[in-house]
Amino acid sequence: MSSVNYKLFINGAWRSGHKGSDLALINPATTEEFGRVAAASASDLEDALKSADDSLLRWSNTPAHERGALLVRAAQILKAKIEPAASALSREQGKTVAEAKGEYARAVETLEWNGLRAEQLSASFPVDQKRMIVPEAIGVVAAFTPWNYPAVLNARKLAAPIAAGCPVILKAAEETPSAGVFLIEALVEAGIPAGVVSLLFGDPPMISEHLLGSPAVRVLSFTGSTPVGKQLAKIAATNLQRCVLELGGHSPVVVFEDTDASKAVSAIAEYKFECAGQSCNAPSRILVARSIYREFLGRLVQAAERIRVGLPEDLGTDMGPMANARRIEAMERLTKDALSRGAQLETGGKRIDRPGFYWAPTILSNVHPDSQVLREEPFGPILTVAPFDTIEEAIREANASEFGLASYVFSDSADIQQRMIRSLLAGTVSVNYLKGVSADAPLGGIKQSGYGYEGGVEGLRIFQNLKLVNFANASAIG
Repeated sequence: MSSVNYKLFINGAWRSGHKGSDLALINPATTEEFGRVAAASASDLEDALKSADDSLLRWSNTPAHERGALLVRAAQILKAKIEPAASALSREQGKTVAEAKGEYARAVETLEWNGLRAEQLSASFPVDQKRMIVPEAIGVVAAFTPWNYPAVLNARKLAAPIAAGCPVILKAAEETPSAGVFLIEALVEAGIPAGVVSLLFGDPPMISEHLLGSPAVRVLSFTGSTPVGKQLAKIAATNLQRCVLELGGHSPVVVFEDTDASKAVSAIAEYKFECAGQSCNAPSRILVARSIYREFLGRLVQAAERIRVGLPEDLGTDMGPMANARRIEAMERLTKDALSRGAQLETGGKRIDRPGFYWAPTILSNVHPDSQVLREEPFGPILTVAPFDTIEEAIREANASEFGLASYVFSDSADIQQRMIRSLLAGTVSVNYLKGVSADAPLGGIKQSGYGYEGGVEGLRIFQNLKLVNFANASAIG
């Protein structure tokens, strides 16, 4: 398999990083090195900041319909390259090729949705006869993305600010660099001017401190862990940079006795074990009405044991490897801790004996409340299952987490559905449904899962200042 070498993109040109600082790319399915990725130096960061700042006035004054048309063109260009892009992502991250294709389809949708609405959401609008709102680009955006869903997350970080008229400096994940490269290439081919987008890789703390230390940066957009998000928010406070933080999750699924248990099991297993469970929206805590608990648990164990774990490029594979050795170590630690506190291992619970970072789909029952797996985001193919007796107990247990990103309910009762929607403390509540978030809807967390929105109108507006204009009379508003 050929070796690859990914570069930085600054001021309209690809460049190598600091000599001797390139980082290794490791295939999680084999643990073999297959390429290198450039690491940015401080001078590279200064060049990215200067080119972004220099391009701000020109890009923000570019007619919004032109900015939107460029994003739509980029979406079509990326769509034509999904096959090679998905193959590269699968090799870097470990998700199946089918999953990678689906993710790129969402990235295309994200570029297109924002492109089609750039003109509408950049237009001035009246408050009353003497006042109006003029949306303006807020300024340079520093965006940081993780390795789990890099194609769609990079697209979110790029599309909305570009549509709003903001230059973007994207610090993408070093473990999955191709997603950033394919997106930037699509934007360049679509005609984006030099300086409007930059792509960086390298030492995350050094890059974040340098970029956020610049007053030219007006927005921090970050997807990742809660501890890192808090640290970045502290740095951003120095320059009063606006923050969009999509942080960790620990999503409950509450299953009531009036639902179709087989459909609930299928939906949970399909969504949970996508990307080997490495999703902040993935379900991790299953709460089941006691009257159907034993039957449901048995069905869920059977569904987990039917998951075909293997090479991500094989058509018969349902779940590929985890992304890196760190995630395997986390699975071992969480499982060991739960078992030491009396949990019952229903299935899985171990690393699969083959080359690569493979972990068996794991289900734990009778998990002690103090277990780390109930307190810490598992971010892997581990599910805990517990019974409940009353709706009040279900609500209390579902909300017994510091996180509040997503939650799920299975019930055919309209009354139960409405009560759970009102009671669950999460940015997203899904009823009889588990799927990813589309480009047209705002996604945001509460509690320790962050603040701000990505997606939808709200996800674009956050990159704008809404300037209030007052007139002495109504004659100027037309």
